[in-house]
Amino acid sequence: MLLSGILGLLATADVVRAANSWIVPGAAWQSTSGTKIDAHGGMVMKRGDTFYWVGQSASHNEQPYMYTSTDLLNWTPAKNPQNAIQYMWRPKFAKPNGSFWIYGQVDRNVQALKSSTLTDNYAVAGSKVTLPPSGYTYSDTGMFMDDDQTWYLLTSADHNNVQINRLNSDGAIGDRVNVLAKGAYEAPGLFKVDGIYFLVVSGKTGWRSNPNQMFWTDKLAGGSWNGPYSIAPDAEKTYNSQNTFELTVTGSKKTTYVYMGDSWDSKGGPDSNYVWLPMTVDSKGKKVSLEYHAQWKLDVATGEVVLPSVKRRYEASEAVVQGGARVGRRGVIGLSSDSKITFRNVTGLGGRQWVQLHYRVADREAGEVHVIVNDGPAVNVSSLNHRAGYHDVVPVELGLREGAVNTIMVGATGNEDAGIVVEGIEVVED
Repeated sequence: MLLSGILGLLATADVVRAANSWIVPGAAWQSTSGTKIDAHGGMVMKRGDTFYWVGQSASHNEQPYMYTSTDLLNWTPAKNPQNAIQYMWRPKFAKPNGSFWIYGQVDRNVQALKSSTLTDNYAVAGSKVTLPPSGYTYSDTGMFMDDDQTWYLLTSADHNNVQINRLNSDGAIGDRVNVLAKGAYEAPGLFKVDGIYFLVVSGKTGWRSNPNQMFWTDKLAGGSWNGPYSIAPDAEKTYNSQNTFELTVTGSKKTTYVYMGDSWDSKGGPDSNYVWLPMTVDSKGKKVSLEYHAQWKLDVATGEVVLPSVKRRYEASEAVVQGGARVGRRGVIGLSSDSKITFRNVTGLGGRQWVQLHYRVADREAGEVHVIVNDGPAVNVSSLNHRAGYHDVVPVELGLREGAVNTIMVGATGNEDAGIVVEGIEVVED
């Protein structure tokens, strides 16, 4: 990712880093230390008033890395690395006894780490375990705790089985209680609503996103699975993400279920981002669907989803259009490398601020949008947000000066065959 482009924009505006204000699916997510959050294939666990996020750090040889937060927005790096172990994929928390445990995949087998504290000093606990006993290796890991505080490890095997094993009270992997054998699936995540167990899985397409599916059962131990059912429109390919965990947040007014997904780059590397979205769960109808919001956040006290309410709109048809681009019925069309749209007198609050770009790309292989703020460097929007070109609204975080003194120029790489249509921009002010 062009992180230097982001820093260049911020330097131009001469601003000090502020707190995160929104969860933005597909966008680069910065920690409180100003570094990009690097915790993929992981999960979040709450202890007291604090949320703990563990995942594999692509920039540190897939070591388990951890972050803490009290609002699910601002994440502070914990003492890292957690252990000298490397190449542990999809680490997951568990607490089957008085210790804290991390289970992940090492050399396509299960490896456990153990510590007396949640955020530090994990040591290798026992040897790697091959699951299932028939000798097949596996790829991905999930974790689930049931209402009776029993923990279950989910694994996806080479022979297209997703299996669920109970964790014993000593931390060892216990008996297999269920298995899903209805197709080539991986990246399992399990959650429970009103007595129904919902299992979310991804198809096996490498680092490329696909339509993730849901299965359900009313009996975890030995129950049969119903499905599959898509959790988002198939064409969206789970909004360019792959499932890793389903987080339940119970507030004073509402319980919200959060889909945690990874928006991988082409190699599963440090350029990868995240797609977190609230889920609509119909336990009676046995349906789960992702609620897509370009920007959102969760009031962790009430459990309610909050959306931006104050935005200032600037229409592309009223901006300065140059080159081969021209005004059409729904915005500016024909944008290519020899044209640009300049929005002048854009009002900023002074600092990092979210700007929603309203545009579409018919062929992402033929071109993509880039943005320039106040004569700063040109930055490809797809490097700021992995939703670029896939969705009508793409938020990017830019450095804006205070007052109606900003210029935002939208251009393109590629040619007119990309079919880029720009409707306008909205500056989020809350």
